Amino acid sequence: MVTPTPTPADKFSFGLWTIGYNGADPFGGPTRAPMDIVHVVEKLKEVGAYGLTFHDDDLFAFGSSDADRQKQIDRLKGALADTGLIVPMVTTNLFSAPVFKDGGFTSNDRDVRRFALRKALRQLDLGAELGAKTFVMWGGREGAEYDAAKDIRMALERYREGVNMFAQYVTDKGYDIRFAIEPKPNEPRGDILLPTLGHAIAFISTLEKPDMFGINPEVGHEQMAGLNFASGIAQALYQGKLFHIDLNGQRGIKYDQDLVFGHGDLYNAFALVDLLENGGPNGGQAYDGPRHFDYKPSRTEDETGVWDSARANIANYLMLKERAAAFRADPEVQEALAASQVDGLSVPTLAEGESYENLLADRSAFEDFDVNPYYNGKGFGFVRLQQLATEHLLGAR
Repeated sequence: MVTPTPTPADKFSFGLWTIGYNGADPFGGPTRAPMDIVHVVEKLKEVGAYGLTFHDDDLFAFGSSDADRQKQIDRLKGALADTGLIVPMVTTNLFSAPVFKDGGFTSNDRDVRRFALRKALRQLDLGAELGAKTFVMWGGREGAEYDAAKDIRMALERYREGVNMFAQYVTDKGYDIRFAIEPKPNEPRGDILLPTLGHAIAFISTLEKPDMFGINPEVGHEQMAGLNFASGIAQALYQGKLFHIDLNGQRGIKYDQDLVFGHGDLYNAFALVDLLENGGPNGGQAYDGPRHFDYKPSRTEDETGVWDSARANIANYLMLKERAAAFRADPEVQEALAASQVDGLSVPTLAEGESYENLLADRSAFEDFDVNPYYNGKGFGFVRLQQLATEHLLGAR
């Protein structure tokens, strides 16, 4: 099988912190040297990306002078102009510096909270300057290890206070930016606020401008909580809240592995790509935003391995996209879908205009309904359907 060639229309983007990951972990220091921003942009163009994303502290060191900060911004702008890459999303780092050890927006220390808000506003300005359309918020330190250490209700209120201000700021400035909350259940904190996409969506409903807020779910983060990522994305799409997405690989409920997309639960990756590309109401594309890779090249790799891993993310997505298209076009799959009544849920359970009085009066719905054929009969054929998906996934069809 020949791997398809990526194009800008595929909207593949990478975080500067991903291909820039130096290999350090809690048990060992860096295994790779830092890479220059111009080199990074040029290489991303070479591997087929259309966009670069970054935290403020990825581009310039925390505490940089205004002059040093501007120097890096200018160098990034020059590289973007030379390559045609864009910055579709930015975010801010409120988790690495010691000042954020108890969080940013929800630190028990009011002075830290005010500093975090100012830092985020500064990055919002830069994002708007660079044309970013999304501002992602991952609250990695917004949480606690001890139940008595954090008033969760007040922490959520402080979080709400801050993001309501951001929405007003963006509105007043006329910026074309939306916000996406990135959930994660734990790590680095023992427990993190808004741990799953469901928690985040519920929180968004309490905000003053909820239409400006959505979510940025990550494969590994949801799977760390034991959840089905493709199913969660379907819910986010259903509620109109999938503003951005982070793709990577995860193998089970453990620490956040940040593997290459497809190098974890391959079945779920197939289901996810099928949903994003073919899951619209009329069989069309369900999500048209960036396909953003938030992974970490293994610390075992040198720089050649870093770019091999970047290409692997893109190749795996495109191969899964091809396999999903073949799956949907297969007449036997279409027959199996019909036999499994997958489209049955599109038919309202109550007829148009039917009330509970009509339902109660319908003897065929209960009194005369024969449940016996469902014992040792009336199977749904889901196993056959999954086997067909397997055969397409493995290239056997």
